[in-house]
This record gives sequence, structure tokens and C-alpha cells, in this order.
Amino acid sequence: MIPSIKASGGNTRGLLAYLYGPGRHDEHLDPHIVASFSPLGLRDPGRDQSATLTQLARILDEPVNLRNSSFGKKVTDHVWHCPVRAAPGDRYLSDAEWGEIARRIVHAAGIAPDRDPHGCRWIAVRHADDHIHILATTVREDGRRPKLHGSGKRAQAEARKIEKELGLHQVPAGDRTGERRPTQAEMHKADRLGWQQTSRDWLRDRVRDAIPHAADVEELLAYLQADGVEVKPRRLPSGDLQGYAVGRPGDTNAKGEQIYIPGGKLAPDLSLPKLRSRLTAGTPEEHPTARRDRPTTSWQRTTDALDTVHQHLTDETASGNNGDGALAQAQITALGDIINATAQQAPQELRAELRAATRAFARAQRSQVRADHQAAAGLRQAVRDITYAGDGPDGSALAVMIAALVWAAILTGRWHQARGHAQQAQAAQQAVQHLQAAYDHAAADHLAALTHRQPAKEIANTLAGDVRSAVPDHAQRILVDRNWPALATVLADAKALGHQPRELLQEAAARRELTTARLPAKVLLGRIQHTSRNPERNLAAEAARRRSPAANALGLGATPTDPTIPPTASAGTTASRIR
Repeated sequence: MIPSIKASGGNTRGLLAYLYGPGRHDEHLDPHIVASFSPLGLRDPGRDQSATLTQLARILDEPVNLRNSSFGKKVTDHVWHCPVRAAPGDRYLSDAEWGEIARRIVHAAGIAPDRDPHGCRWIAVRHADDHIHILATTVREDGRRPKLHGSGKRAQAEARKIEKELGLHQVPAGDRTGERRPTQAEMHKADRLGWQQTSRDWLRDRVRDAIPHAADVEELLAYLQADGVEVKPRRLPSGDLQGYAVGRPGDTNAKGEQIYIPGGKLAPDLSLPKLRSRLTAGTPEEHPTARRDRPTTSWQRTTDALDTVHQHLTDETASGNNGDGALAQAQITALGDIINATAQQAPQELRAELRAATRAFARAQRSQVRADHQAAAGLRQAVRDITYAGDGPDGSALAVMIAALVWAAILTGRWHQARGHAQQAQAAQQAVQHLQAAYDHAAADHLAALTHRQPAKEIANTLAGDVRSAVPDHAQRILVDRNWPALATVLADAKALGHQPRELLQEAAARRELTTARLPAKVLLGRIQHTSRNPERNLAAEAARRRSPAANALGLGATPTDPTIPPTASAGTTASRIR
């Protein structure tokens, strides 16, 4: 249940006309009063044909008019409007129940406290099954103005109690870091113009999409302009940036002027100070394209970087979140940008789910915990790495990285839950669902190929013994998982590269608990494929090679303890032949 207090107005009769009218799309049905300030009731224009909206407005405005006739400064912002809407799926509420809800909301907000004979005048109008509108005039019967500071927070707190008592859907408590929702006018405008998104939502997505491409705010604004967004910077006389606003092409007011929305009103984390702190911390030490000659892809390097997120969030949650959370919050913020960058660079068939994950996770990226973005500079580098590396669709590496994102999002939800951030925890859970769907799609062909070349029965039985030894508590679930043949293939490949399957299984299980995993073999597969991608060094083979006559003849011989000897590339080749 959401009470949504609107900006103060000055036309009581005009709001009544809307509440009792047909609505913009004829959605208002049977408008009538379900509760009011008057214990004797009021003549209801929805029930009494002789009652008029003008008469009702005059009754509600009477304390306002009396004050204005007695004081020099007139009250013009006296109309308080608060729709209260039930959640989709909630049971039908009777008029009596809605009436009691309205009384509790006006009491909590300070409009008409219980047992206060001088409270403001108000009515609650119902014109649909799932919501009511509370209209009040904010001059008390004694001529004073009500104390409404913090009224929204108090109304929300009362709504949480009402939900619990009436058995309704319980909305997670907020912390004032949520983004502004589109107004009714914005939604109707988008519908009229045939836009799938309101301008506010469209602009929010464009600004978030620009973040992975920018090293500072000036770059971000330049990217937005190149992307077709109207940008209006606000600068000091020195030329330094003081603020910015953005507009959607074609979104104009009645005079034909471009409408701009400041970044901070799109979302709290998109204000200039927040963006500046976030982007400055991620300035790369080298141009991202310089990494192309490295032996791993950006997907693999990002998976490595995500290991730090997994470890820190696990440790901090396990410790009861005793720290200030600055590093964890910075990591979570960067994690959202990694998801966004991945959505932009991934193959087309994965982008819908990854885009949905980006939008869901945006709510988890911000909380009242102040982020130390500088401490997460490595992750911010990963964002730029994905954006500019241009590795192409390396399917298996991308699938492994998305699996790492799934686990990071799960840990994010747990971290927020432990700190009482209910909305952020719920957002992280929603993102997990979309990321899981993207992973299932990305990994499908690769898993099928691994399953097709599963090892012989004797080898598979040996590997099953390694599973029972390494993770005895989960062995049965792993071995009956439909992905076990694919996991057996990965373990056999790793063993051919010199790795010990039992050690790989133990390491993977230590990094990602399996109790909550739907498909534990699939979870282990991605992790092991990442950690075993390089051959294991065979120190004995290296030492033997250094002692060989051919190596000595070429001047390559050295003692095994010589600290100048670099790891040799041929060690992995030798190890790969050892079964």
C-alpha cells in the first residue's frame, strides 16, 4: 500500500472535479466519499444529486477563507492531496476498510490527529477498487497551519502497519534513496505521444548507459549529446561545471520549449556530485585498448575482479556488518555498472534480460551508506575494460562471467538484508532472476557441447569419487544434476592441464555455497572452468628441463633455486600430456 503525497495546490474545486469526473481514460467508476472530517457525514455529490462540487469545495475551504479574511498574507497552497493505492494482487477492500485507512493516514500525517477537534478538514474519495484519494485543506479550525514536516515518512510508516494488520502485500520500507517516479502527467504524455517510456525513465536509462563510457562528468555529458540527448550544463563564471540537466528530444512544454530534468531529480545517484565522485575514482591508469594484447579476455579479467566482491561481501555479511560498509557499497555500485556494460556489449539475444537486470539492480546500487569509490577503482576499471576491450562474443567466458554476476547479486541482496535495506535487497533479488535467465541462455550451447563430449564411464566414476570426497554434503545433488556430465567434462579437461579435481571442487565450493543453488553442478562448472583455464605449473618438469644437457648447451641451465628463472610456458604443455 503506497500513500503518495502530491505537491500542494490551491484549487480545491478543481481537484474535486478530477476526483468526481470520468478520468482521463474513463477509468473513474462510481466516485463517492468513504470517510471525512465530519462525524455527521457530508452531502456527497456522488450519491446525492442535489449536492454540488462547488458546495463541497466551499465547506472544505471554509477555514482557509476565514484565515485569509483575518490575516494580511493569504494562504494559496492549501490543497493537500494524497492518493493511497493497494498493491496488485491485494484482496478487495470494502468502503469501511478504506475509510478506516484514510483516517489512519490523515492522523499519521498530522492533517487530522485523533481526538483533536481543531484538525484540518478532509475527505476520502473512492472511484476505483484499488485506491482512494484523500483531499484536505491545510488550515486548521483554529486558524493555524498543521505541522506537516515529515508527513510522508509518517504516512508510509502507518501504511506498513496497515498492510500487516489487514494481511495485504507488505511493501519494503524505504530509506529516501529511491528515484522519483513519473508523474501522472508524464505517463499520460508518453501514452499520447506513443512513447514506451516516460521522458524521466528514458533519460534515466540514457544517463546510466553513458556511465561505462566516461572517465569524468565532462566525457559523460559529451557522450549523452552524441547519443541524441539534449544536455543543459550549468557552469560557474570560471567555467567549472556546477550542475546539469537533460532533456528528451521532442519533449516540450505548451510554449514549445524543451523540458529539462536535473540529474539529481532522475535519481539521487545521478546528481553531479555523486557522478563526479563515482567517475573520478575509476579513471584508468592506461587506455583500456592497451589491454587487448593480454592473454585473457575482458570477460575473464572481470570474473577475476568479481572474486574480490564475492569475498568482501561474504566476509562483511558474516561479521554482522560491523564496518561502515563504505567499500561494500562502492563495490555494489560498480557491480551495477558492470552489469550495464555487459548488457551493452553482450550478444543481442542476451541483452533484454541483462537490460532488465540493470534496471532492477539500479535500486540496489544506492543506500544511505556512503560509498568509498576510490577503494573500488579496480572494479571501475573492469567497467571500462568491458566497454572498450572489444573481445567479441566469447561465449563460454561470457557465460562464466554472468554466473559470477549472479553470485555477486545474491551476495548483494544478503548484504543489504543484513543492514535492513529492504528495498535494495528486493531489487537485488529481482536482478538475480534476470541474470540467471541470461546465464541459462548464454550457457545453453556451451553446456550441450560439454555434455556431448563427456568422459568415459571409468573416468566419470573416478571424478564422482572426487566429488564425494571434496563436497560430501552436496555430492548427491551434484551427481543427479542434469549438468553433471558437463561438469565431469570440465573436471577431466582441468585434470589434463595438471589440476587436481578435488582441489578445484573444494575451492569452488568455498567461494560459492551450494545450499541455495538450484543446480549445484552448473554452479560449480562455471567457477571451475574459470579457475582452471590455464595449465597448472609442473615444477618437477621445469626442474628436469633445466638440468637437461640441451638446456645447458644453450646456456639455459640453472639450479632449481635460482630466483631469476621465470615460469616457462612449456611447463603447461608437458603437464597437459599427463593424465
